[in-house]
Amino acid sequence: MIRTRDAGTLRAADAGFAVTLAGWVARRRDHGGVTFLDLRDASGVAQVVLRDPEAGRALRAEFCVLVHGTVAIRPAGNANPDLPTGNVEVVATDLEVLSTSAELPFPIEGSLYGPGSVEETTRWRHRYLDLRRAWPATALRTRARMTSIIRRVMEANDFLDVETPYLTRSTPEGARDFLVPVRLQPGHWYALPQSPQLFKQLLMVAGLERYYQIARCFRDEDFRADRTPEFTQLDIELSFLDEEDVYALTESLLTTLWRDLLDVDLPVPFARMTYADAMRRFGSDRPDLRFGLELTDLSGHFAGTRFRVFAEQPYVGAVVLPGGGSLTRKELDSWQDWARGRGARGLAYVLIGEDGAVRESGPVAKHLSAEELVGLPAAAGAGAGDAVFFAAGTERPAQELLGALRLAIGRDRGLIEESAWRFLWVTHFPMFEPTDGGGWTAVHHPFTAPTPEWADRFAEEPGAGLARAYDVVVNGIELGGGSIRIHRAGMQQQVFDVIGLTREEAESKFGFLLEAFRYGPPPHGGIAFGLDRMAAVLAGTDAIREVMAFPKAASGGDPLTGAPTPITPEQRREAGIDVAP
Repeated sequence: MIRTRDAGTLRAADAGFAVTLAGWVARRRDHGGVTFLDLRDASGVAQVVLRDPEAGRALRAEFCVLVHGTVAIRPAGNANPDLPTGNVEVVATDLEVLSTSAELPFPIEGSLYGPGSVEETTRWRHRYLDLRRAWPATALRTRARMTSIIRRVMEANDFLDVETPYLTRSTPEGARDFLVPVRLQPGHWYALPQSPQLFKQLLMVAGLERYYQIARCFRDEDFRADRTPEFTQLDIELSFLDEEDVYALTESLLTTLWRDLLDVDLPVPFARMTYADAMRRFGSDRPDLRFGLELTDLSGHFAGTRFRVFAEQPYVGAVVLPGGGSLTRKELDSWQDWARGRGARGLAYVLIGEDGAVRESGPVAKHLSAEELVGLPAAAGAGAGDAVFFAAGTERPAQELLGALRLAIGRDRGLIEESAWRFLWVTHFPMFEPTDGGGWTAVHHPFTAPTPEWADRFAEEPGAGLARAYDVVVNGIELGGGSIRIHRAGMQQQVFDVIGLTREEAESKFGFLLEAFRYGPPPHGGIAFGLDRMAAVLAGTDAIREVMAFPKAASGGDPLTGAPTPITPEQRREAGIDVAP
């Protein structure tokens, strides 16, 4: 190495030692012929004292330099308690400019502890500069430490790290595939994997029993701010197990990560809640348990009501806005606008007076009977001075609207315990949900096993069947999800029948899996974690792009390289893109 020490490691005990540092000029300050430099490298920052005024004037921010000098204690009163190196400085005897820097597109210093105010696309376009800043670099270091801990935990539990193919065949897994033309077989295409699902099941048939992989996955989805076309997941599969084995392994992994990275001891076992209870109580299959404010089902309270908005719907639910009884008309209208922004027609509401009774004025109260008004505060769990918001309609969409409203109220009213970590297992998901065309689709994926009580009859009642599926959630964020898999060919074919795959289509798309199931497949199951999302949570950010080295923009494009780009006619011909199969 051309340097003898990392800048951020210097301490008072190093005083008097000669060192060679290398890094970038973070800041330069001139004081009467003496230049003070903040020299930054990957380890941190150290102050350099340069007594050659000519050399000092030639330096600019982000010049890459080599410094020879001697470590000294800073003069009295000049220490910087905010820096680990704040008690020392390096008195330079020689400085060499290794490379210069052009004018910067945004300041590197000045927003060290967060993404800052720089426009996002500009940051991604110059990501190599963005990562010189302390917070973005720390986010990537947190991710690297996270993956190191994951590998340690998995290997301690006798899991085998196995790579699965990136070039495979197109199979329906819920999103569109990215397709790759095959030059040597014109008209034929590979697909990039949406997940290693089928391969990890085949590894269980192969008898490896404990598999994991930090796998790259690809999904051609519509543009969304919280999604990216390529992402990473921690993929895990086990043989001869039940749900409790997955729960125990997951809790061991997550408690280790939170302890080693955040110095937080998580209580185990994690709480558990069925999907039906999560939707009923919180209007979400990933509820945030850092505050209360549960939904209430008022369908029974309004049974037989003359208010047509409620009478004509199968479900009427409510959530309370604490202190909302004193909201102005403008503030109430803003909640209406919030609901319309989510595609709803609006929010019905009543206001509770300081005497604990429903005010009879307002768009809803005047349509309700005296009996309905009297019992409403108690039925909704509202107190004096509160407001009650309603949603009426089909059960799940109405619950989801109320669930989103609950979160909005929690943020608006400061009800969320921001420093808390509330982990939860959500279990017993539905096996199927209806499609717009009148058919059925798998909620998780078509390889998920039914619960034992539904094993022999899920095909008869697809809308009621429950799956051996589970998600692990923290603070309203889904970290991972998985299931116990189907390992019998007959049951797997029944699922294909329910979702409308003919025997020929099933054989064409999944014949290799069905064939493998003829050779003694073990009971198996697993879980997959969104590694980018987990890293973001541990790094303290809501944006998964902050923990990706070179992220795509929300549009799916790459601001750094300009991808995707057109290809030439010659490339089209060579790849056989226009050849009919």
